[in-house]
Amino acid sequence: MGWTKLFFTSSIGRKFLVAITGLFLVLFLLEHLTGNLLLLLPDGGDTYNIYAHFLVTFPALRPLEVILFAGFIFHIIYALYVAIRNRQARPVRYAKTNAGVSSSWVSRNMVPLGIILLVFLVIHLAGFFASARITGDVEYVTINGTRMHDMYSLVKEKFQIWWYVAIYLVGFIALGLHLWHGFQSSFRTIGLRHPKYLPVVKGLGIFFAIAFPVGFAVIPLYFYINSIL
Repeated sequence: MGWTKLFFTSSIGRKFLVAITGLFLVLFLLEHLTGNLLLLLPDGGDTYNIYAHFLVTFPALRPLEVILFAGFIFHIIYALYVAIRNRQARPVRYAKTNAGVSSSWVSRNMVPLGIILLVFLVIHLAGFFASARITGDVEYVTINGTRMHDMYSLVKEKFQIWWYVAIYLVGFIALGLHLWHGFQSSFRTIGLRHPKYLPVVKGLGIFFAIAFPVGFAVIPLYFYINSIL
């Protein structure tokens, strides 16, 4: 256990943990987007409600839910810690005129983007997770003889509010920028730097940085536009 503790308390170990948890969260985003796109099916929300009900009632998914929350917490805490330690190790900031020479705007602003995503995550959980799992402020619907939360109607109601939609769009933009740098950086951190794979990693990073925000943004825009037509 000694070497494990030494590794994860070292600078390299902390960066490695940020990278691994970040890549894990990319897999979650892929699953989350796939499930949320069920909201667009023209069936009055039945398929999405069945999917949402399965997520909260299938016993095997509960441990994964705990792991997911742990992944978010570790990623956020360690990313902030690494950023603070890097700032302390470089007390004299580079001249602003030379800031873009060795790094991009996104790479220099990963922490602010991460903070925006954290605020967005809190708003998202308060609006949906807390409503369904804590306060119980969600109506019920019966589908195929099974009584379940009507999460589709909750989503529809939330995304008829323009400022709520605006918050989500800002969050999705921050997500895209965060992924633009973070995905490629994670692979470099874990040591996958071979020139043979770099184009694939870079291409996937760009794809996710565009596909995830656009895919998620379609949903609130769909409900809001339908509400004003």
